[in-house]
Amino acid sequence: MSNRSTRFTPFFLAYGAEAVLPSDLDHDAPRVKAFDQDQTVEAQQDAVDLLEEDRETPIICFAHYQQTLRRYNERKIRGRILEVGDLVLRRTQSTKEKHKLSSPWEGPYMVTEVIWLGAYWLKDDNGNVLTNTWNIE
Repeated sequence: MSNRSTRFTPFFLAYGAEAVLPSDLDHDAPRVKAFDQDQTVEAQQDAVDLLEEDRETPIICFAHYQQTLRRYNERKIRGRILEVGDLVLRRTQSTKEKHKLSSPWEGPYMVTEVIWLGAYWLKDDNGNVLTNTWNIE
């Protein structure tokens, strides 16, 4: 079965030709019937000539597949602009004494200052300003 991202089978990517299965030989598959011993030398030379192209094609298909995935995922991302006074949650930095059902978020924190787009100073409920800036990205 061909790979979705490269459009080729792993066997083809490794050996440069599709595998002939024993069931193809037993049931006289069309490609087995079309095999001609006299043309194998010429077909082998053609395959060697096209080898570089056969190696580049999966790379191009894979790059196209990755670009399509990136476009799909970026479509779901919504940009956020925070202002002073907004309440936010922050991803937990330390996983010590946490278990798998613990919340990955801590807070709420209040935005006290916008340093630049995406970077903020936060303070907790007690009014303590955190020592490090917080980056929304």
